[in-house]
Amino acid sequence: MIKKLQDRMDELDRSNLLRQKWIAQSQTGTHQLIASADHASANNHILFCSNDYLGLASHPDIHDALKKGVDLWGAGSGASHLISGHMEPHEQLEIMLGELFAHLIPDNRCLTFSTGYMANLAVMTALGDSNCEILSDELNHASLIDGIRLSKSKVSIYKHRDYENLEALLKKNNSDMRLIVTDGVFSMDGDQADLSVLSDLADKYDAWIVVDDAHGYGVLGDKGLGSLENESRLCERIILIGTLGKAAGLSGAFVIAHQTIIKFIFQTARSYIYTTAALPAISFALLASLKLMHGNEGRRRRTQLRSLEGYLRDGLSSLAAKQPDSKFRITESSSPIQGVIVGDAQRAMNLSLGLHNLGFRVPGIRPPTVPVGTSRIRLTLSADHTAKDIDCLMDGLTILIKNMS
Repeated sequence: MIKKLQDRMDELDRSNLLRQKWIAQSQTGTHQLIASADHASANNHILFCSNDYLGLASHPDIHDALKKGVDLWGAGSGASHLISGHMEPHEQLEIMLGELFAHLIPDNRCLTFSTGYMANLAVMTALGDSNCEILSDELNHASLIDGIRLSKSKVSIYKHRDYENLEALLKKNNSDMRLIVTDGVFSMDGDQADLSVLSDLADKYDAWIVVDDAHGYGVLGDKGLGSLENESRLCERIILIGTLGKAAGLSGAFVIAHQTIIKFIFQTARSYIYTTAALPAISFALLASLKLMHGNEGRRRRTQLRSLEGYLRDGLSSLAAKQPDSKFRITESSSPIQGVIVGDAQRAMNLSLGLHNLGFRVPGIRPPTVPVGTSRIRLTLSADHTAKDIDCLMDGLTILIKNMS
């Protein structure tokens, strides 16, 4: 067995698909000390890979709330939610989130999870029974895909954001229950689902829409409510999944939907029932984080983030226009996620390593995370970045890409 596993890893190595561990030796921020897994000396890097979009992971008010949460509620929850682990901070967090989305998802309830992966598994396995058909965007996140694979549903995959293809599949569908499953903001390209069109299709074909808004919640919309907030047309058939470890700066996840759906997930979802509840101190700190994120502080940080997005995108567009290689392009993103596609895995890793050597942490993204032939570097922004950070990055990219040509 050991030899067979080693042979498989050798094949990954030959295909430039081996992954590497990096060790951060300072707290999350736009600048971080990073060492490789061999524990070589750490060097300061400018991070363009974190999902801490608003920079709240280092906010002093959240740090203070987390310390206070430990003092009040101890270190761990001690059990699953349904035994003795569901504490007052968990309950207050669910109430706050439900109230925030009450005007977008009427008659709702909220259920919280320790991670977004667990939340996606819960929704897909609880609702995806043998009487259900799931219609899933081909570029959905791995956690949605894994949840779908574990479900008992019939599954149809529609082409990325191709809603005519989706409607053709819906027309042929005769299942008792239909779930349209999509990311709100797609994690590798940074583009967005059109929830207005999906709402029309859901109403027309008696379907429900599962939206994983991990990269939209806290980032999009004036109030930071994510992909749902800016839609001109939104049906009530929404099952929203959001994470609290990205823009909110801590960890955890939530599902918000009609109260009957949440009650059913509560009763049947194995990834909720059979796991220890999240640390109560984190839920306590999240109460402070959400107040910041959905108040004036969050609005100010989102404005700064959008300004930086435009600045970075202008620079990348200018760089792409100068490249004769048709494989070099930037993704159609309107989010803090900006993908620079270079084609094969080796080129992506060479670019990532070159940036690392210049003092930037930018991951190379390869199959199976993205389709073959679309390997890339993936840049993500924080509101705490500066224009100077982006200028330095663009200078490095320009030199490296010129040398790759």
